[in-house]
Amino acid sequence: MTIEQEILEPIEQPFRLFERTFKEALQSEQPLLKDVLQYLLSKRGKQLRPQLVLLAAQLCKGITDKTIDTAVALELLHTSSLIHDDVVDSSPTRRGHEAIHIRWTNKVAILVGDFILARVMQLIVQVRNARILNIVAGMATSLSSGELLQLHSNATMWISEEQYYRVIEQKTACLFAACMEAGGESSGATMHQSSALREFGQHLGMCFQIKDDILDYSDSDELGKPTMGDIRDGKATLPLLIALQRGSQEECAHIRQLAEDLSHSAPHIDVFQAEQEIKAFVLRYDGVRYAYQQMQKHKEKAIEALAAFHDSAAKKSMILLLNYSINRLK
Repeated sequence: MTIEQEILEPIEQPFRLFERTFKEALQSEQPLLKDVLQYLLSKRGKQLRPQLVLLAAQLCKGITDKTIDTAVALELLHTSSLIHDDVVDSSPTRRGHEAIHIRWTNKVAILVGDFILARVMQLIVQVRNARILNIVAGMATSLSSGELLQLHSNATMWISEEQYYRVIEQKTACLFAACMEAGGESSGATMHQSSALREFGQHLGMCFQIKDDILDYSDSDELGKPTMGDIRDGKATLPLLIALQRGSQEECAHIRQLAEDLSHSAPHIDVFQAEQEIKAFVLRYDGVRYAYQQMQKHKEKAIEALAAFHDSAAKKSMILLLNYSINRLK
């Protein structure tokens, strides 16, 4: 049994129901929209967020119909945000495949994202729970704020460590936290349980994003996809930011220039050589090790939050998911 199968074991049947409901939510008879939605369904990711919703509910009083609808709504909101983000960032790919705005157009991508947001609203109304509505609305606000903050920060590329944490809190951790809290709410969680679930999700999300940023400095053959993507997108993440605090002034100026040349696809630059220099610099000044240490701190806080719950199969799966997020290779 793989770790993914172990995580799903306590929620296997409800997860299948989630998948069916999610596919039903992305149906349309309009020909263009139908093509785009089918393309989206064929290129789905790890689906960790709906798993969190289901596990959180299972950890409390059990999974309900409201839990399934909440999981679908949150996954749809995440999907919509990715489509819009790819347009904003001019990202050519998503999960190794052409982004919607590249395969079709920016207009199509924006309108499909809006269609999915409308589906989110329909589902949340159907749930008939004001608290879940507030959680989903708050998450949508945070995602938009995080994207705007990142755009503002990327005007210079060189942000502070504090700004880095603020961006990933609003763009990644808030979604994990909302999934946990909404899942608990759909199952009648107490205020104490809701707080613990949200804290676990927040720290899990921080771990997940920091790990993503660490993977950007992995060996590309091991990872199975190109590395240094953040720098090419004009984003300096934690490993590089920390190394730049530790290197000599001359070294740092050189690395900054290499990174900026990469992000602007400067015609004179040897891309492979530049990437290797930046990676060696980050490793030499323990940027990756520092990021691992920060991730470990968030892991410990996430586990502490679970102390609010008795041992169960769902709790075991949540710890497995936390470990998976930290140890994954892609």
